[in-house]
Amino acid sequence: MPRFFRPVALSPQLAGSIVELDAGAAHHATRVLRLAVGDAMTLFDGTGGEYEATLIRADKRGAAVRIERFVPIERESPVAVTLAQAIAASDAMDSALRKATELGVAAVQPLVTARSAPVPDGERGEKRIAHWRQVVAAAAEQSGRNRIPDVRPPRAFGEWIAEWQGAGIVFVPDASQPVGAVAPPKGPFAILIGPEGGLDARESAAAVARGFTAARLGPRILRVDTAVAAAIAVAQATWGDFR
Repeated sequence: MPRFFRPVALSPQLAGSIVELDAGAAHHATRVLRLAVGDAMTLFDGTGGEYEATLIRADKRGAAVRIERFVPIERESPVAVTLAQAIAASDAMDSALRKATELGVAAVQPLVTARSAPVPDGERGEKRIAHWRQVVAAAAEQSGRNRIPDVRPPRAFGEWIAEWQGAGIVFVPDASQPVGAVAPPKGPFAILIGPEGGLDARESAAAVARGFTAARLGPRILRVDTAVAAAIAVAQATWGDFR
């Protein structure tokens, strides 16, 4: 069933009510998917659960649906992972965020590191963050998640690592243990992934000094988005909802 994110909060009490789809969702539903009046769809607002709905109007003004019922289903992992991702080039960053969302991360913290891609200042920087949030919303829509990962504003690596209160994994090529051997997390947990070129030695050492476990992701060099997908998949298979 087609799923659409509605950024305006919904409520279980809306059963039987008519709501308008925003312009983007209306276009996708009627022009791309070519849904017709009477077709069923699912709406979600990112706060949990989803809503069965029926398309009741599709015209030049947009589209409207009738909310049929609230379904309190959740598809979140029991392990709340924060992806601490050094900012990568645009395509790689988008792909990493998309895969991280599909695989169940709870939050994303973009980081400015020694080798990370630059983030524009001012309005262009704000647009970049807004774009990342649109990427994860679309990935949640596609993957069946009813909660959207929190994409936080970028932070300098040194500031973030000094304030992080939980455990985590940092990937180091010559680490002594594979990621699958890391002990189960207790409390807040972060997966720290470097940019193209990786974290530098000082950044890796700072993470270890803050309690992160150094681990390796096999003997091969992985692209940023591949490393993200592999690391989160191992975490889900070891401690999360892949078991």
